[in-house]
Amino acid sequence: MLRGLGELTWLEFKIFLREPLGAIGTIVVPVLVFIVFGRSAGPRLDPEASEGLLYVAVPVLAAVLISISAVLSLVTIIAVYREGGILKRLRATPLRPQTILSAHVAVKLLLTALTLVAVMLAGRRMAPIPDGVPLVGFVLALLISTVSILAIGFVIASIVPTARFAQPIGAAILYPMVAMSGIFVPVDTLPPALNHFARCLPLTYTVSLLQGIWAGDPWSAHLGDLAALGLVFALCTALSARVFRWE
Repeated sequence: MLRGLGELTWLEFKIFLREPLGAIGTIVVPVLVFIVFGRSAGPRLDPEASEGLLYVAVPVLAAVLISISAVLSLVTIIAVYREGGILKRLRATPLRPQTILSAHVAVKLLLTALTLVAVMLAGRRMAPIPDGVPLVGFVLALLISTVSILAIGFVIASIVPTARFAQPIGAAILYPMVAMSGIFVPVDTLPPALNHFARCLPLTYTVSLLQGIWAGDPWSAHLGDLAALGLVFALCTALSARVFRWE
């Protein structure tokens, strides 16, 4: 099983890199967003500055975009494979369904990690990362968040009618969440109705976890965020297992 997963993951990774637009959307766009926001923020990225919120907001925004790009890419690829009959043919192979879908998850996690590395390398001079930031913990938090949001992606991929509508529908669902997730405006400052709505969004807990880990909080301070993301993963995985269509 592991050998089949590894071979299929490598194959899917090579197929993804053959499509320039997919690579640009998943890797290049988050890097550009980080550089542009970082350069515009300038000295305000200093955590000791009065507007030090940008010190956290810029990298977290880039991380969230990396995660969403991975999800939108997954939704599009699954829709294209289904419409082209590729999923049906893969389903007929000796590979288990879990292995086939896990290969796509593995590719997206790999791309997420590579994109985050690219963001850090690109920002070394234009938006340098201060000393003391727990990068390993931040990468782990991002991967946990991406796994949870990828589960939402599988639900979206299960219901989109055709490949043409896959990415627009996914974007219409995911990107509006960014505005209310706490990156730009703290969730606690929102009106009561919006505050309750924001706390129902998985991206709110993603942002809270990423912000906290970037700022140096211990993992124990974000057990609620981890529990919420785990619940989203479990519910969306169970739902997609029931509604996922292979053809």
